[in-house]
Amino acid sequence: MTYVYGFLFCGSVCMIGQWIYDHTKLTPGHITSMFVVLGTLTNFFELYDRLLVLCGAGAALPITSFGHSLVHGALSKVEEYGILGIPMGIFDMTSAGISTAIFFSFLIAILCRPHK
Repeated sequence: MTYVYGFLFCGSVCMIGQWIYDHTKLTPGHITSMFVVLGTLTNFFELYDRLLVLCGAGAALPITSFGHSLVHGALSKVEEYGILGIPMGIFDMTSAGISTAIFFSFLIAILCRPHK
């Protein structure tokens, strides 16, 4: 059942993003930022942790999970290191995803020729 819930959640996030893109004048950057903020807000009410348990990877894949990871990491390090734990926690939870995105972007930029 986790697969079904994961498919429905991830598909719903994509569908809502596409609907917003088609029916408003917001750019993809605005919509992505809005979903990251939405993921951070759901962390404060502990809703996203419940979604991760219920939906599994279907809740871990959308961009909303990135916002959840930013806040979740920051709050966990704040308990340990105080206010200085905020940047440590943000980079601790999201460094693998950010590093992978930078590496593959660099690799594609080297391997592919841009169109003129």
